[in-house]
Amino acid sequence: MSVQSLEGITLESLLTRLVEHYGWEGLGRRIDINCFQKDPSIKSSLKFLRRTPWAREQVEALYLDTRFTN
Repeated sequence: MSVQSLEGITLESLLTRLVEHYGWEGLGRRIDINCFQKDPSIKSSLKFLRRTPWAREQVEALYLDTRFTN
């Protein structure tokens, strides 16, 4: 069993990949935070996630649980 790690992945690239995979609407359904639901952008979401550890943890967990196709 391998342990997945976020080592070497920036928060911006992680978030960008999630948005490409789920879209803002899908991301907002999976993680209930306003920065994903109301006028979302990478810049505003990064600002919020950097200041809010619980939200960042949820985003990181979703990234690790997501099976990306590419």
